[in-house]
Amino acid sequence: MDFYNMRPEEAARALQTDMESGLTEKQVSERKEQYGENKLREKKKKTNLQRFLAQFKDVMILILLGAAAVSFVTACMEGELQEFFEPVLILAIVVMNAVIGMLQESRAEKALEALQKMSAPHARVIRQGKERMVEASELVPGDLIRLEAGDFVPADARLLKSAGLKSEESALTGESVPADKDAEAQIREKAPLGDRDNMLFSGCSITNGTALAAVTATGMSTEMGRIADLLEREKDDETPLQQKLAKLGKYLGVIALAACAVVFAVGLYNGIPVMEIFMTAVSLAVSAIPEGLPAIVTIVLSIGVQRMVKQNAIIRSLPAVETLGSASVICSDKTGTLTQNRMTLVQAFAEGMKEPEKIGRKNTEQIRQLLKYAALCCDGTVEMEGEEIRHIGDPTETAIVLAAAKNGMEKSALFREAPRLAEIPFDSDRKLMSTVHKMGGRYIVIVKGAFDILAGRCREGNLRLAEKICGQMSMAALRVLAVAWKEIKELPDQPDAGELEQDLNFLGLVGMIDPPRPEAKKAVEVCRRAGIRPVMITGDHVATASAIAGELGILKPGGLAVTGAQLDEMSEEELDERVEQISVYARVSPENKIRIVKAWQRKGQVVSMTGDGVNDAPALKAADIGCAMGVTGTDVAKGAADMTLTDDNFATIVEAVRQGRGIYANIRKVVGFLLGTNVGEILSVFTAMLLWHKSILLSMQLLWINLVTDSLPAVALGMEAVEPDVMDQRPKPRNEGIFAHGLGLRIFLQGVMFAVLTLTGFFAAERMTGDVAAGRTLAFMVLSLCQIVQVYNMRSEHSLFKTGIFGNHKLNWAALLSVVLVAIVLFTPLSSIFELVRLPWQLYLLGVALILVPLPVMEISKACGLIKHQH
Repeated sequence: MDFYNMRPEEAARALQTDMESGLTEKQVSERKEQYGENKLREKKKKTNLQRFLAQFKDVMILILLGAAAVSFVTACMEGELQEFFEPVLILAIVVMNAVIGMLQESRAEKALEALQKMSAPHARVIRQGKERMVEASELVPGDLIRLEAGDFVPADARLLKSAGLKSEESALTGESVPADKDAEAQIREKAPLGDRDNMLFSGCSITNGTALAAVTATGMSTEMGRIADLLEREKDDETPLQQKLAKLGKYLGVIALAACAVVFAVGLYNGIPVMEIFMTAVSLAVSAIPEGLPAIVTIVLSIGVQRMVKQNAIIRSLPAVETLGSASVICSDKTGTLTQNRMTLVQAFAEGMKEPEKIGRKNTEQIRQLLKYAALCCDGTVEMEGEEIRHIGDPTETAIVLAAAKNGMEKSALFREAPRLAEIPFDSDRKLMSTVHKMGGRYIVIVKGAFDILAGRCREGNLRLAEKICGQMSMAALRVLAVAWKEIKELPDQPDAGELEQDLNFLGLVGMIDPPRPEAKKAVEVCRRAGIRPVMITGDHVATASAIAGELGILKPGGLAVTGAQLDEMSEEELDERVEQISVYARVSPENKIRIVKAWQRKGQVVSMTGDGVNDAPALKAADIGCAMGVTGTDVAKGAADMTLTDDNFATIVEAVRQGRGIYANIRKVVGFLLGTNVGEILSVFTAMLLWHKSILLSMQLLWINLVTDSLPAVALGMEAVEPDVMDQRPKPRNEGIFAHGLGLRIFLQGVMFAVLTLTGFFAAERMTGDVAAGRTLAFMVLSLCQIVQVYNMRSEHSLFKTGIFGNHKLNWAALLSVVLVAIVLFTPLSSIFELVRLPWQLYLLGVALILVPLPVMEISKACGLIKHQH
């Protein structure tokens, strides 16, 4: 049906909806059944079976399955029951890994769905004459929706009423300029989408004006639904870090396979049975390659995202978490982010006084009289329920009304005492507002507005002193309003500003400010300490912005505050030269914001930018981390941002950076631990084959170590709490690699340490008992359990005794479970299946000593500064 060809009334009738009250609940219910949810069709989700089978695509897993098949055939040929344990163990490990991967993928999908639901678009709909907010997915054809600048259009709709309306439709029409919209526009038949000026389309946005519209199509029936295949954006949650790690895994794979080939050749040369040396070589390859590393990194990032949600920051994509850890400049809006977004009356000056008075709950009679008159000349109201205060109306007016109420003069009581009989509303040309009240049988005119305008209308009052006080208040970044009054003999039939706003008696001045958030100053200090540069960007006056920035510590002595006009006069070269000295930008345009972001980026900085409006979206996209305001932010801003702050608080950005740094630090710990253990495993077997032509560990033993002492502790290590001093370090440079600050060398040296300890255990046990099985038993015990000790060393680059040994409870449980699983194969009948034997007590003591060696070695390394924090 071509709704654009109909008049608004005809379209409403065709949709069977009322132009005033909208649909009834019964109609909504019926249409939900008929049309379904207002959503684009999603790709069919994988079943758990599909996820499970997808885990077997890894090349190394396929090699392992091949090894299991060969082992199974060999066991069948030999006919001994014990021989079947090895292939069964391999299959069990592969299946267990597949189940863990499947569950993690399922959990990640559910977490993503929950996050998407938290940030799902909403719509203002009129149903049964009542306006309410609903999720956009709940809309049905015929629903009446209200829209204003900053809203996404939730469904295709025919305009019923519009005022100054413009819509951004580039996604549909390719037009970069917002289209003018008009409910009364007459559109010819078969007009292209771009010419349908009385229609709004799903997925587009409102850039200007207001509208009332009737939904004509939802979900896949919308114009956006018809071209959904073209607009569908595939999300690739594999982060740059994961890609680097996957590439690293391939390199390690080549090295491991080369080492395995050497081990296999040496084994064959020295007469080791083909099956035994083949299984050892294959299991060595699998254990040496950290195939689980990308998955563990995803788990760590996912946990970090969930932590951030609890800290009022919703992250749209996992790569943003990595970038957060590198943020070096935070460009923040002032109002609501650094300040409370609530004007507060802090000073007042009344005629007859010598200096201003602070506003409290018990002010002098002169100030109370000033507050009374000022509150009577306000349209704003304040509702107080216990400690909760709701401001309704203009913020400057509600600040006056609240100050009066705190002095025992509630607005409703004032209006009963002095009812308003007439008014002349504020307008930007006069910069004044006037009201007429009846007080005790007299008609009193009250005028409030800008002092420079009002002073010229006053005949009485010490205006010279008032001008001086007004200047002092303005220098202190206060927004100042003047109040005056006069008595008239009779109420005019038609109030006239020319008459009522002349020959006034000056009454006083009220000064208000949007005060800084208490936590913002501390957050700015944390930024400075962390090497992050805070910058204020605001549309407010430069004096107000500078005062707030100075109080918060953003504007330091020697720092500059510039206006958007001054910025426009600077060339790119001048801006690049001065950008590091400028801490405050006032009266800026959206174009100014983009220039500021790009200037910092040219300096090699990683920039975070906050914004809430439609016009902020380009700057949010240009920034490395775009932060949208969850409370005051528009849908367009949230759509362009990487992160949404649910409390609009600057401190939340700083906390998100702290979490980002902590997550990156945990990933480095996990990488260091896993690669260190893998290097240790491959060096142990490779060296033993070269030195003694013996397999120091059998394939089953290596596989058990790989399963038990690598994966479980590594995941728990990734859940380590953010270290207290993480914000005392400098930001991570943009292109810094994961192995920076000596991590690569430490991984190799740790691998060497594991190999030396394992080889020492093997050599000592075999020499004492003359039994190679005893050597393997002690080597198995040492290699598996010294890794458990090492995972505690990896918790921090500080001394373990300083940070606390058992602070990570999840790691404690993972370590305990790993120790129990190792003990089961050492000291139960399972030991014979793993070809492990009982050892003399002296060897167990030696084993314990070797297992504990990593603790003093790492403590000495930390104390000597061989392991250093990034500064």
